[in-house]
Amino acid sequence: MSDIDALKDEIKKLNARATAKKMDLHDLSEELPGGWEKILDVAQETYDAFKLLTEKRAELKALTS
Repeated sequence: MSDIDALKDEIKKLNARATAKKMDLHDLSEELPGGWEKILDVAQETYDAFKLLTEKRAELKALTS
């Protein structure tokens, strides 16, 4: 498997993780005010997931251009 294919597979997994974190954040918002103490943790996890996904997409773009 090439580096590009491996990166594409990693991006696919990261995209699924980011989407799941987005839904966690959405679900938490619907439960408010209950669970408000989880807001910062869930938001940080969501931020981290999307940040990593964005970085890997930029890495793939650099490899393929």
